[in-house]
Amino acid sequence: MKEHAITLNAVEKRFHHKQVIAPLSFDIPTGQLIGLLGPSGCGKTTLIKLIMGMLQPDNGTIHVFEYTVPHKQLLMDIGYMAQSDALYSDLTGAENLHFFAKLYRLSKKERLERVTYAANLVRLTDELNSKVMHYSGGMKRRLSLAIALIQNPKLLILDEPTVGIDPVLKHEIWQELTRLKEQEHKTILVTTHAMDEAERCDQLAILRNGHILAQGTPFELKTKYKAKDFDEVFIKAGGTIQ
Repeated sequence: MKEHAITLNAVEKRFHHKQVIAPLSFDIPTGQLIGLLGPSGCGKTTLIKLIMGMLQPDNGTIHVFEYTVPHKQLLMDIGYMAQSDALYSDLTGAENLHFFAKLYRLSKKERLERVTYAANLVRLTDELNSKVMHYSGGMKRRLSLAIALIQNPKLLILDEPTVGIDPVLKHEIWQELTRLKEQEHKTILVTTHAMDEAERCDQLAILRNGHILAQGTPFELKTKYKAKDFDEVFIKAGGTIQ
C-alpha cells in the first residue's frame, strides 16, 4: 500500500462560531504533486495552517509522515512557502538564505551547499548580494521558494506560490515543481485559485466553503463532469467562480 505523506481524519475548524473547515478526511500519497483548488476564502490557507501545525483543529486528527501534528521532527521534513513573503528586506538574498539555513542547524558545509543549490534552483544566484528591498515581487517569490527548500525537505507545502508573478516566471516555477517531484521524489501540496494550474497536478481536491466538492486526477474530474476545463468542473461540482 502506498505510503501517505498527509492524512486528515474528520478535521474541523471554526473561527468565531463560523465553520471554516467542515469535517474533512482525505489522504495525500507520497511522491505526488497535489493541488488544493478553489477561490479566495474557500479555506485553503486555513487547511494549510492546520497541516503545518500553525493552527489546532477543533476536532479530528492530522498526521504527516505518521507523526501527529504538531511534531518537532516535522520542522525538518516540511518546507513551507506562505502566501505572503516572510523575508528580511534589509538583508541580502544570501543573508536571508543563510539565516534560515542556520535555523535548521545545518553544518557550515551543508549551509553553503544548500544555499548554492537553492539559489541556482530559482535562478537567483546573480542577485544574492542585493538587498531584498530592491527585489521585484517575482524575485521575492523565488527567494521564498528557495527558503522553503533550504533544508531539503521531504514535503513542500506552497500556498499560492505563483500569485502576482508574470506568466514566464509562473511557468518556470511549475517546471521546477514538476522536476522536484519527478527527480527528487518530493511530495508537493500546492494551493491555487488559478484553474490553468490544475492541469499540472497529479491529484486535485476542489474546495469550497471548507468542503471538498470533488477529488481525483485532472482527467478523472473533467471526465466525471463532462467539462472542457476546470472552470467548468468547478461550476458543475457546485462551486462558484470569483
